[in-house]
Amino acid sequence: MTAHLPVDDADRAAIVAAVADNFESQTAFLADFVRIPSQRFEEGPAQDFIAAALRARGYEVDDWKIELDDLKDLKGFGPIEGDFSRARSVVGAHRPDQVKGRSLILQGHLDVVPTGPLEMWETPPYEPAIKDGWMNGRGAGDMKAGTVCALFALDALRKAGFEPAAPVFFQSVIEEESTGLGALSTLQRGYRADAALLPEPTGHRFSNAQVGVLWFKLKVRGKPVHVSVAGEGSNAIMASFEVLKKLSALQEEWNARKGDDPVWKDVPHPLNFNAGKIQGGDWASSVPAWCDVDCRIGVLPGFDLDKCKQEILDCVSAAARENPFLANNPPEVVWNGFQAEGWVLENGDELHEVLSSAYSDVFGDEMMELRSSTALTDTRFYELYYDIPAVCFGPKALNVHGFDEKVELASIQRVTETIALFIARWCGLNKIEAA
Repeated sequence: MTAHLPVDDADRAAIVAAVADNFESQTAFLADFVRIPSQRFEEGPAQDFIAAALRARGYEVDDWKIELDDLKDLKGFGPIEGDFSRARSVVGAHRPDQVKGRSLILQGHLDVVPTGPLEMWETPPYEPAIKDGWMNGRGAGDMKAGTVCALFALDALRKAGFEPAAPVFFQSVIEEESTGLGALSTLQRGYRADAALLPEPTGHRFSNAQVGVLWFKLKVRGKPVHVSVAGEGSNAIMASFEVLKKLSALQEEWNARKGDDPVWKDVPHPLNFNAGKIQGGDWASSVPAWCDVDCRIGVLPGFDLDKCKQEILDCVSAAARENPFLANNPPEVVWNGFQAEGWVLENGDELHEVLSSAYSDVFGDEMMELRSSTALTDTRFYELYYDIPAVCFGPKALNVHGFDEKVELASIQRVTETIALFIARWCGLNKIEAA
């Protein structure tokens, strides 16, 4: 089979026209999707929304509860803190009678990060507002717009009188922002394809490499006394800062190890440490006896996670020895969330060739850029553990994980066109009666 299946000019024009004809509906659909809050452990209504959309389109829908016992022994598993009892994955399957091309997974995650203080948003995060060609809202960019691009790319093929000539699995997952267990659950369920496309907000770039990530909770304990005799106690909050400084220095040691790596040598600072959430103390006039800090640190592809974990433990121990109280009461490190390796696409030449061809159809002579990401996505599971080449390609977004997150509408339309033409070239097309 050639790298891509041919699509003639008339069919290509019909598909692009179908995207344009559907775009008003696509924008409204995205707005409805963004209106549904879907932070961690609260994703059910958003999954209902996608499942209903897939059923309305006639896809074979698999909607199941994720069981941690099914996943805990799989590579890439990350432990969960919190109520996971309502966690679900949803897959809509297209299985043509006549198969001519290669199968495809289209995966989007609908979990979003917390909003932060609402008064710091220009517009309410779950009331999508369109201004100057951009849609604002939490999750609009990361990554509900991309998920909708994939869904409406399939719609456009149908409207133009085609269906993919190979199985396509449209996967709506959760936990991408925390563990990746939603994606892992689809693989445990048995879903496989010749490639996977994740329409994350890459700004039209082909993302073929990413760092790994470790999450952990730093638990520092102190000695509570009345603040009037603070010197007789030990302040867990202040002591935690000493440990965090050492961990920040560790990230610089790890960054130095990139050396002349062909993927990462020109990326200025690929690995970042973040103290992302802090809780501690009980009373303003009491020296705090406890402080818990949720942390994230990046790791490069090829780093051994067990060795990295030991370096973190050694770093925390070294910091504790410099504090008179912590030396005898060392902090605890609890591994939670991501335990994820870094990844570089190894077997993606055909995937790149076909997506580049579709990209050229939409963007003309503009070259599709490669992107080495200092963030993490679910792509790692597919090739690292299941030999499925995977890539991220999606629309332009701003302020991801920040206030006033937004996605560019024109970009959404062009990405939808690109994905539709990519599906046509990767899976092939069967003629059907136009919708």
